[in-house]
Amino acid sequence: MLAQNLQRKDAKTQRRKEWIVSVKKEKVRRLSNSADNSLMQDFSIASLRLCALALVLLSFSCGSKPTDMRTLVPAETLVYLETDDLAAALQPIVDNKAFEAVAKSKPDFSALKGVQLAVAVTGFETSEEKLTDEHSIGRVQPHFVAVAETHAWNYQAVAFAEKKLGSFVENIYGSEPALEKSDKNGGKYFIWTAKDGRKAFALVIDSLIYFGNDETAIEKCLAVKRGESDSILKTGKIAVSDPTTLASGYVSTDGITQLAGLVGLKFASEAGEDSEVQSAIAGILPELLRSSITEIRWTATKTEQGIEDTYSISTKPEIAQIFSETLAPGGEVDKSLFDFLSFNLPSVTLYNFKDPRIAWRSILLSTQKQNDPLTRRVIPAVSGAFFEPYGIRDPERFLNAINSNILTAKLDAEGEKPVVAAIVRDLEEVKKSISKDIKPPTGRSVEGGDFWKSDDNSVAALFYGGAVVLGDSDGVQKLEQESFGNEHSFLKYKVNKRFVESKSPIITVGQDPNSSSQIATVLSGKKSDDAKAESTYFTETRFTKTGMERRTVSDFGLIGSIIAQLSGD
Repeated sequence: MLAQNLQRKDAKTQRRKEWIVSVKKEKVRRLSNSADNSLMQDFSIASLRLCALALVLLSFSCGSKPTDMRTLVPAETLVYLETDDLAAALQPIVDNKAFEAVAKSKPDFSALKGVQLAVAVTGFETSEEKLTDEHSIGRVQPHFVAVAETHAWNYQAVAFAEKKLGSFVENIYGSEPALEKSDKNGGKYFIWTAKDGRKAFALVIDSLIYFGNDETAIEKCLAVKRGESDSILKTGKIAVSDPTTLASGYVSTDGITQLAGLVGLKFASEAGEDSEVQSAIAGILPELLRSSITEIRWTATKTEQGIEDTYSISTKPEIAQIFSETLAPGGEVDKSLFDFLSFNLPSVTLYNFKDPRIAWRSILLSTQKQNDPLTRRVIPAVSGAFFEPYGIRDPERFLNAINSNILTAKLDAEGEKPVVAAIVRDLEEVKKSISKDIKPPTGRSVEGGDFWKSDDNSVAALFYGGAVVLGDSDGVQKLEQESFGNEHSFLKYKVNKRFVESKSPIITVGQDPNSSSQIATVLSGKKSDDAKAESTYFTETRFTKTGMERRTVSDFGLIGSIIAQLSGD
């Protein structure tokens, strides 16, 4: 009997052990599945659009105190971004009506609350890809590392890095990469290698995940963690995060130096087909940016009108002083100028200076002052390239013959149909300032005005009601046909009313037909392949005693525009 009782007791004990083991396994399975179901985004900065990286998102926070993310990246970081709450940073994007109109579903970010992220760009690599014998395109590869404080258990972070980051890398590379796993630097190390040799790296230490496309960038962060090098905190350049902001960023002086060359190449490629002009812009503009701008700061906040991105651009004191005076805003905006704009255009900018000619001259003189004697002589000739698309031959004469309000508009999303409109003070001077190719009509006129165009029909001029419209011939004709007879039609569009309410010298309003569907593709998928919803943005630029301030209010903000780039559309 005793033996039987002992056997029953042993069997009961064994069943209890098996039950405990099964419960533990189920708990681990559920926690692992929770990590698998967490959401991964992509976040980066590029000169505007310079890199893409994963937002590392994990659930089941273990409740640790917030980390000062500035202590985790190296002092020599060129571009720095951070957010103390990924859920708060992403929620306004999916709450927007334009997103809801095209998205298959609305992502739930509740599990992301409190997840912190710091992104450090440590360098840029440029390369050229030849398309044909005559054409090639430049590519920019930022070297970055994203450091995520998940506040999660280590095994969750490891599982996420292997599965979710691996899936992200596979999508970026377009095929399944080879994966190497090892124990390194006190954590779990992952290396993904694509068929073409590209690599991505991740290191998981405790609740931290380091992810990037440059192994050296991760090593620099680890040196900071070990106390072997200074963090960006010690530079004193980045203030403590404001709890009201969604995210913030900083570009250092060295970062501006490197980005300036990329900006120069971008503007040079858009300056027409004249190789001499392109070369001049590629050489002059970077030097001007390097010698003028010292730092850039960015913050994103949520407002009733949308996401507000504020950029504070610090310049040298002498330049800031000149621009704050010569680029000061003019008086009340002349609403009659908007009669020339149709209801809904991709992009419209209003320049409202006290004296447009003095404003332009101050820019030229400041640019010349920042360059060497040889470049100074080239600048006046090269500067004319900015006016050529509008058919303006003599910029100073044109600016001196119009009033303080100037409108420029893009009639297509690609910006290939630019036009400019202004109220004329001296008609004869305006006619003398435009391209000699633009000639009076031969058989065609406009009731109450004159329509001139070039022989090749590339540029045109419309003189009507005391105003002039210049630029792409098709664009000028389109405005003529669509705008007249509909008083202030452009201003009837809600967002455009801000033009006459703003006190800034430069104001831009635009519509974006693609971002909503692109963001939906990345975050949740679209309702249908052709689902689209137009989003809007409004930008104000001011010049202060310390530099330039630029404020943009939009549906999705800078973060949304970066996510949109991941769609591949």
